[in-house]
Amino acid sequence: MKKVTADLKLIYKAATEEAALVELDRFEEIWGTKYPLIIQSWRKNWDELATFFKYPPEIRKLIYTTNIIDSYHRQLRKVTKGKSIFPSDEALLKMLYLATMDVVRKWTGRVQNWGQMLLQLSVFFPDRVGQHLR
Repeated sequence: MKKVTADLKLIYKAATEEAALVELDRFEEIWGTKYPLIIQSWRKNWDELATFFKYPPEIRKLIYTTNIIDSYHRQLRKVTKGKSIFPSDEALLKMLYLATMDVVRKWTGRVQNWGQMLLQLSVFFPDRVGQHLR
């Protein structure tokens, strides 16, 4: 499955929508018979997905790397994966609480090139971002 995700990355990391469509065609050639639902979903939703390419690369990276809920769930799975049985529900809750505190601490880190991204966001979303700038 890892190779599949690496090939999907080539689509959403493409420089332009046209390049992404070329990568999607390539993906379909390689994986279309094994994973037809992936291809069907990308093709069916392409109009919505393609809006992603109107943004500069820095904003796109911000979008595809900050799915907070998925990131949070991944962190929780990581800490519980090696443990098949917990002595009690309370032990599990304590482990999840500590993992959550660790995740929250990491979320307060700085985003690389934030100043440039903020300027770009203020161009694309002046009503939303402009009111928060001084």
